[in-house]
Amino acid sequence: MASLSYLKRPISETPQFQLISADQPPIPSKFSTIHPLRRTSFQFSQSRVSGISPRRSHVVKASSIESTRVYDIPLLSASEAIERLRRNKESYKSTQRYLAMYSSVFGGITTDEAAMVIPMDDHMVHRGHGVFDTAAIVNGCLYELDQHLDRFLSSASKARINLPFDKETTKTILLKTVSASNCKNGSLRYWISSGPGDFQLSPTGCHQSALYAVVIQDQSPPNYKGIKVITSSIPIKPPQFAIMKSVNYLPNVLSKMEAEENGGYAAIWLDEEGFVAEGPNMNVAFVTKENELLMPSFDKILSGCTAKRVLELAGDLVKEGKVRGVKVKDVTVEEGKGAEEMMLIGSGVLVRPVLQWDDQVIGNGKEGVVTESLRKLILEDMKSGPSTVRTIVPY
Repeated sequence: MASLSYLKRPISETPQFQLISADQPPIPSKFSTIHPLRRTSFQFSQSRVSGISPRRSHVVKASSIESTRVYDIPLLSASEAIERLRRNKESYKSTQRYLAMYSSVFGGITTDEAAMVIPMDDHMVHRGHGVFDTAAIVNGCLYELDQHLDRFLSSASKARINLPFDKETTKTILLKTVSASNCKNGSLRYWISSGPGDFQLSPTGCHQSALYAVVIQDQSPPNYKGIKVITSSIPIKPPQFAIMKSVNYLPNVLSKMEAEENGGYAAIWLDEEGFVAEGPNMNVAFVTKENELLMPSFDKILSGCTAKRVLELAGDLVKEGKVRGVKVKDVTVEEGKGAEEMMLIGSGVLVRPVLQWDDQVIGNGKEGVVTESLRKLILEDMKSGPSTVRTIVPY
């Protein structure tokens, strides 16, 4: 009905578009850097008249709002486009720096942030057909690279993406990318996509799957303060998709946003049976009143590499008598909210204490001994753990 009423408006009330030729004087614009002969400008004018609201008994005084916008759209060469990318990157501040990128489309590594781009017709961009993973760089070593790489390749198989390289070649590429960055402390994130080719739904038109990797240096200090979480109202991913680390992260993003809008750090998902599942990009664990470390099973959620390593390291706490034992099983919300300690575990947060879940204070509302001990163990493991979890980067 709205479109029909729009068509009945007088011509003077409808948007008017005017094509301004290159022969006319160029319109000043802060975005204009190209010669006038290479510029196409569109001038857009719109008038809107408000009248009587059908839902109100009184008369609304008519008023008009006139707005005119001028668009000056230059035609850019490749070098000009990259230069604008570079200036755009420099125009805003970020706590993250991107020190190197590998692209199998380029067939090499670049250290120029403006060149760290991927093709628009890559199916990872417009169809979400891609997987990714991350490994921390600590003191010149990649932490749990093999463990993350195994999950990475498993995710690609589940997403039915053919590998562009075998595992050893992929590993070599990742190590050389970190080496080229000269980054000693940061993180390495890498993707496999079904590749560029077209804008169709099926990847049959993609020439070849693609591998991308970026070295990220986060300049913000680590934060291990206690946090609040909420129960997510965003539906959890079905197990088929939850167990693979794909780029389809819209539910995760909406879940995180929901938490932030409610004064929390993260939102906790429950599975279809109501058991505790995971956070948007981290696992969750508890210390029960019986002093047992408790973690939800991984059969319906992402198998966290950091979480699995924490379970291994927790054996030291059992020997020291700090915890009675370690269990991986279905966890009810009642068990979780009634726990003595609660924590989030992941490569981004490591081990971070949760002090409140919804309206329920966890334990005594302070970080517990087990949470702190596990964080110290994982930090020490990252710095001086065995060769099975630390891969030296050949700088």
